[in-house]
Order: sequence, then C-alpha cells, then structure tokens
Amino acid sequence: MLIIILLISISLTIAVIFLLIFYWSMKSGQYDDTYTPSVRMLFEDKKKEKKSAPEDKQQPS
Repeated sequence: MLIIILLISISLTIAVIFLLIFYWSMKSGQYDDTYTPSVRMLFEDKKKEKKSAPEDKQQPS
C-alpha cells in the first residue's frame, strides 16, 4: 500500500512540474506566432553570391 501512495505522489509531482513548464512557455510567448512556420516553406530562400577571392582570378597572359 505504501508503494502505491509513493508512486501516485511522484507521478503527481512530475505532472505539476510539466504543467508549470507549459504555463511558463505560454506566458513567455512560445506559441504566439502560429502563421509564419506554416508558410515558411512556401517562400524561396535568397541565395547569397559567393565573391571569389583575388587569388582565384587568373590574369590572361
């Protein structure tokens, strides 16, 4: 009987900890922007042009 009480108290403690972490994430704005991640994959990334170093350019002889 003692082990059941111990297991229930441990599980309730873990549940309360997860609830507090979830509440903290909601208050800190973790889930504010729900639109941008869903459309981010629709936009193309701009490719950066690589500038070649001066030693890479060969002068015609």
